[in-house]
Amino acid sequence: METMARHLIDDVTVGWDELGTDLLDGAPPALVTTLTGGEHWPSRTLDHLVTPDGSPPMRMTVTDATADAQDLQWGYVLHAEGIEVISILHADNGPLVDWAIDPRTAFNDHPAAWSPGPVPPRRGPRAAASANAPAAAPVKAGSPRSAGRR
Repeated sequence: METMARHLIDDVTVGWDELGTDLLDGAPPALVTTLTGGEHWPSRTLDHLVTPDGSPPMRMTVTDATADAQDLQWGYVLHAEGIEVISILHADNGPLVDWAIDPRTAFNDHPAAWSPGPVPPRRGPRAAASANAPAAAPVKAGSPRSAGRR
């Protein structure tokens, strides 16, 4: 979790334009090939931003009060147990995806499926999408989100 937080949050000046395969550095080569089709590309940061007054762009902090104005659809909170995936348009919190879940698992990407409760995976890595896909075993957060988070 610390490596993920450093890569995604601490080591970026403003934000991400695209996450690349460098996020998978250190993962088993077979897993990287499965996830990327054998392709490799670097992450790209938002370094081409221009502000109206010409000042350097600054990182935006997302809070409950600013999320609507920033037109966000998804939120991700890193926990020791896994990553909480929040459909901002449908819920204030979301299910926790355990770090041990195989990243090749195909997940239902319909926002309504990510309401609080069990993680909604699809039946197989290449299964068709279904908004009503049954969950595997439920994974619950050990404690609710705290105000002091990254």
